[in-house]
Amino acid sequence: MARRDDLSTPRGTPGGPSYDPDAFARFAERMARFLGTGRYLAAQTIFVLLWIALNLAAVSLRWDAYPFILLNLCFSTQAAYAAPMILLAQNRQADRDREEIERDRETNARSLADTEYLAREIAGVRLALERKADRDDVTEAIDRLTRAIERSYGLVEAPYAAHGDGESELGEPQDD
Repeated sequence: MARRDDLSTPRGTPGGPSYDPDAFARFAERMARFLGTGRYLAAQTIFVLLWIALNLAAVSLRWDAYPFILLNLCFSTQAAYAAPMILLAQNRQADRDREEIERDRETNARSLADTEYLAREIAGVRLALERKADRDDVTEAIDRLTRAIERSYGLVEAPYAAHGDGESELGEPQDD
């Protein structure tokens, strides 16, 4: 299906501006990371101390009188923007954490399946080893074969002894 035939998303204004919907969220994450650093807190503390010192010391430069209403307005504006940015950054982090947890869950499920398969294979090998012939079984079979050969050799030995030259028909020396 061609892109222009896709009905799952609206087309919008043809030729209109295009933007990255996550651009502001990435900006909010960078700001949240910056607002949470010691460097930012130190810079803000220095800025506030300079603001108060300039407003108290320089009588002619008092653009914000003692209750520092403009400074309070700046802090209120900063807080009004910082709090939603921090919440947006936390939401994106929570989404990433959920995806990572899902990947971990899938990996664990595959590992569990592999482990169960290997356990079944090991159990099969153990069962096969229990059914294998052990030393006693082999010794018993060899003893039976030996007795059978000795019996058959005893019956067949007599015709070989008929030559009288010390060798059997097969050219094997005979015991006298």
